[in-house]
Amino acid sequence: MRAVDLFAGAGGTSTGARSVGVEIVAAVNHWRRAVEAHALNHPGAQHLCEDAAILDPTTLPAHDLLLASPSCTGHTRARGVDRPHHDAARATAWCVLRVAEAQRPRAVIVENVPEMLSWVCYRGWRLALSDLGYRISEQVIDAADAGVPQHRRRLFVVASRTRKPVEVPQPTAAHVTARACLDLDGGAWSPWASWCERTRARIVEGQRVHGADVLVAYYGSETGGRSLDRPIGTLTTVDRYALVRGDVARMLTVAEMLRLSSFPAGYALAGTKRDRVKLIGNAVPPRLAAHVIGSVMKAVA
Repeated sequence: MRAVDLFAGAGGTSTGARSVGVEIVAAVNHWRRAVEAHALNHPGAQHLCEDAAILDPTTLPAHDLLLASPSCTGHTRARGVDRPHHDAARATAWCVLRVAEAQRPRAVIVENVPEMLSWVCYRGWRLALSDLGYRISEQVIDAADAGVPQHRRRLFVVASRTRKPVEVPQPTAAHVTARACLDLDGGAWSPWASWCERTRARIVEGQRVHGADVLVAYYGSETGGRSLDRPIGTLTTVDRYALVRGDVARMLTVAEMLRLSSFPAGYALAGTKRDRVKLIGNAVPPRLAAHVIGSVMKAVA
C-alpha cells in the first residue's frame, strides 16, 4: 500500500507504517526542521515543506492510505486557558477533509489527543468524512500497551471505504520499562540541591517512594517521581523528565528520548537539541503507529 503522511513531523507515523509494509510516497509539514528529519530517514518520499491549509491536494501522488496528525495544541488540556490561536490549531483537522475529498484514499487514519472528541466542531468534522463515503471508528489507545516504553494516550479516528467501520483492537503487548532505554551511567550530571524548590520536593518524594534512582518531572503538576521499572510518562515538546541518581541528576538525552518513543536505532534528527526534543515530543511512537496501521491494512486490503 502507498501512503501520504500529512502533518508528518519527524516521521514517527511513517516509520511505523514502513515497518508493516507501507510505502510512504509523500510527507507534508510546515516546519523545515521536521521536513529535514523526515527526509533523512525516508529519502524515497516526496517532501513538501508547506502549510497543509493552502496545499493543493490534487498535486499529491496517488495513495491508498492518508495518515494525518493535525495539531493537538488546541485540544489538549495542557494548553491552559483557551485562546484565539487555539481555534487555528483545531482548524488544521479540516485539511484532512480537503485531501480526502480530492484523493479518496481507501482509508484515512487521524491521530490526536483524546480531548479532540470534545471539540465543538468534532461532530460536523466526523459527519463530513461520512458524507465522503467513509465508515468511522474511534479508539483511544495507550502507547505503552503497544510496547512503547511511554504512557501516551492517543485518539485514532479511522475512516475507511468499507461496509463496516474498521475497529482497531486494543494492543496487549508487555510493558517495556524506562530503565531499558536509559544510560544510567552516561550523560552530564550535576547536584540537584540547587534546583527550584518544587522540583526538589518532587525528587525528595520520588526517592522516598521509589528509591535513589528515579525519574522526576522537571516542571508540571506531578507531585512525586516515577519508577524506572515502568514506562515513562508522556514526553512533551520541551525537556520534561530528569533522571535522578542519589544526590545528582540530569535531563534525558535525545538518544534516550528516541528509545523511549520506540524509534529504531540510528534514527536521525535535524537541528538543535531544543528542535530535536520538540520533534520527538510531537511524534507518534512508531510501534503505536504500526499497531494501528497494520490493523487497518488487514481490513482494507
